[in-house]
Amino acid sequence: MDSGDQLKRARDRALNGLDALAGRRILVAGDFLLDRYLVGRPTRLSREAPVVIIEQEDDDVNPGGAGNATRNVRALGGVPIPLGLVGRDPEGERVVELLRAGGIDTRGILRDPERRTVTKTRILAGAANAAKQQVVRIDQGGEYGASRIDRLVRRARALLPEVDAVLLSDYGYSTLAPPLRSCLIQAARARGIPSCADSRYQLSEFRGVTVATPNEEELGAVLGRVLRGDADVAMAGRELLSRLDSRAVVVTRGSRGMSVFEGTGDGRNIPPARRGEVADVTGAGDTVASALVLALAAGLEILSATVLANAAASVVVGRRGAATATPAEVARALET
Repeated sequence: MDSGDQLKRARDRALNGLDALAGRRILVAGDFLLDRYLVGRPTRLSREAPVVIIEQEDDDVNPGGAGNATRNVRALGGVPIPLGLVGRDPEGERVVELLRAGGIDTRGILRDPERRTVTKTRILAGAANAAKQQVVRIDQGGEYGASRIDRLVRRARALLPEVDAVLLSDYGYSTLAPPLRSCLIQAARARGIPSCADSRYQLSEFRGVTVATPNEEELGAVLGRVLRGDADVAMAGRELLSRLDSRAVVVTRGSRGMSVFEGTGDGRNIPPARRGEVADVTGAGDTVASALVLALAAGLEILSATVLANAAASVVVGRRGAATATPAEVARALET
């Protein structure tokens, strides 16, 4: 069977497996942030400094980081169970409120009074009939206290028997410290349920996960080299697969689609599913990891799960900000 036939069969299995995503319980552990979008239009130059004055038109907030992964699991029909930390501040309250408003169980979200909730404020501007472009991003908040990590481990042990898979969403704010990371990965392996690591900076520390989802830049960084083409990506993907002792590594490659490495390190390339204009890639990695682990929990094999995740990502990159995709939208993307 040639690779084209394999991908067609994988697409058919992904399409047929969409209904099985419903009700799968996913423990989403990691860094929960607040994403804020201030949107406006440029009006004139300021007399105070050589800068453009932007007249605000909209102010939107969403859970970010692991919170966005949680939203993606929910939108695809799964039952996310978030596990993480926020500060005891208005931003932390807002994260919890937004999750609850989406019908999400928040008993795994703990508060740290010693730290401020990580908040990312993006200012976007553009003419009335033009796409808004990000002008600047302002970040606030930081790492959480070690004592709270111990509490998270205890909460994780209470929640793990209830779930069908584990998603580890690491944005570099130390929620997935070694004790919690080890607890989650070992428990998933012991129970025989899939786990997925989406880590921005420390992917090599997630040894034992079922699958990892780096983008091309993250893959090069974790191995300490620049990847200059398909051959470099193939070599790096096989090396990371061996280092992590995982079933698969799925590398997201933007306009080149995805590359999947599994088993003995054999690689398959999946072309991008989107044919239209890309509006914003913010949060696309969350969508890939969420759809992938949800599909694995539903019983799809790696290649079909990756094709499904590729289709889900094609939906969200067509929208501004960190977006989500529904099963119906993913089905349409798979059918085109």
